Amino acid sequence: MKSKMHQLFEDKRSVHVLYSYNGLKNYIEQAVSYTKNGIEAGDYVILIENERIYRMIHKELGTRLTKDQMKFVHFVNNFDFYYSSGSYHPPAIFDYFNKTVHPFVENKLSFRSWAHVEWATMEDPLHLIKDLEKTVDEAVNLLSFPLICAYDGERMPDHLRALLLETHPYVLTEEDFIVSEQYPSLNDVI
Repeated sequence: MKSKMHQLFEDKRSVHVLYSYNGLKNYIEQAVSYTKNGIEAGDYVILIENERIYRMIHKELGTRLTKDQMKFVHFVNNFDFYYSSGSYHPPAIFDYFNKTVHPFVENKLSFRSWAHVEWATMEDPLHLIKDLEKTVDEAVNLLSFPLICAYDGERMPDHLRALLLETHPYVLTEEDFIVSEQYPSLNDVI
């Protein structure tokens, strides 16, 4: 599983992955592995995460990376990222994203990102999530960087799962790394 994903990151920079996780232990291990492998490949890693989980990830990374390697990890608070305008508003989120990656793009620094998408309730309209994921997918291809979008699988209703499979060309689960059969453009190419 992991070797297929890392090989893809080496072969192709524009990789947008849905990670439907189950359980915090697995989640932290995946985030740590993704970050460590990215840094070892020469990438800066932007972790869009909540503070509590970021502290756990940072602590584990501290046991696996040197102090110099840890300088390649950049934390962005996911609440600030997704709710910078006071609500889940895709244009504001995309603006925040552009400001976050601008220094890397401007300085031609290789980077990858991990985005933990969380919400307290499912009251946010799903079309907003779909709009944001489509825009992010375009940005991944335009800027040529790997991105994993992590969603709690236990809190993901079937209709959201279906929507996310349509907007992510690749899917990472605890057991496998696969191509999404629901992602329209990738299937047109393959």
